[in-house]
Amino acid sequence: MRNALERASQWPLATFHPWRRESIRRLAALKDIHKGERCFIIGNGPSLKNTDISKLKDEYTFGMNRIYLAFPDWGFQTSYLASVNSLVIEQCYKDFQQLEIPKFFSWRSRDLLYPDGGEPDAHTHFLHTSYEGPKFAQDAAGRLWEGATVTYVCLQLAFHMGFEKAILIGVDHSFATKGKANKTIVSQGDDPNHFSAKYFGKGFKWQLPDLDTSELAYLRARQAYENVGRQVIDATVGGKLTIFPKVEYDTLFE
Repeated sequence: MRNALERASQWPLATFHPWRRESIRRLAALKDIHKGERCFIIGNGPSLKNTDISKLKDEYTFGMNRIYLAFPDWGFQTSYLASVNSLVIEQCYKDFQQLEIPKFFSWRSRDLLYPDGGEPDAHTHFLHTSYEGPKFAQDAAGRLWEGATVTYVCLQLAFHMGFEKAILIGVDHSFATKGKANKTIVSQGDDPNHFSAKYFGKGFKWQLPDLDTSELAYLRARQAYENVGRQVIDATVGGKLTIFPKVEYDTLFE
């Protein structure tokens, strides 16, 4: 705990906000708790509809953003959830507040998460994420580069927790909606880019993906894992990402 607070002393003065200090404590407690184990990082792509998610019920899993829309159909929740995009948090804060699983949000979005006041629950962790990179954080108590995708944040969290192998699914790395990277648009109808038509449904504000920057981030993640004998593999059904070694999803359960 002392080391975590010493590192935090190099953060902005907001670090010493009680919510931030409590998050540092909780993040320190999560360091290496899953050492030697594997986890699945579940993207939100349409390929999830062609993936047998029931196989993950007893696995450690990371979900992102509005993955909770799938929980009723799955019959279980992810082990962890992360969201660092301010637009998503602003529009979905009530849903996030209701989730009773360990959840991770960007510190800059704290007022969006609690616009009507209130205090973070025992499941909430605030992360010091930023747009400044490239960087791969091996300790989530410090600064994490977002790498243009919350998937990269989850890869850093998984490393922090000690997972030996991180397996990607639902990371299609392909979008039907085209346009300038990071441009904010408003959905005009059903969402073709995610597992549910309601994910970014009509009227939802969202930012077009920056696939080039995310690929740079994924390269950083691959190097960081491999440098210490760990591994990231990609089991996305039909995914377009080429950074990580590919594996057939079903073979992971033989």
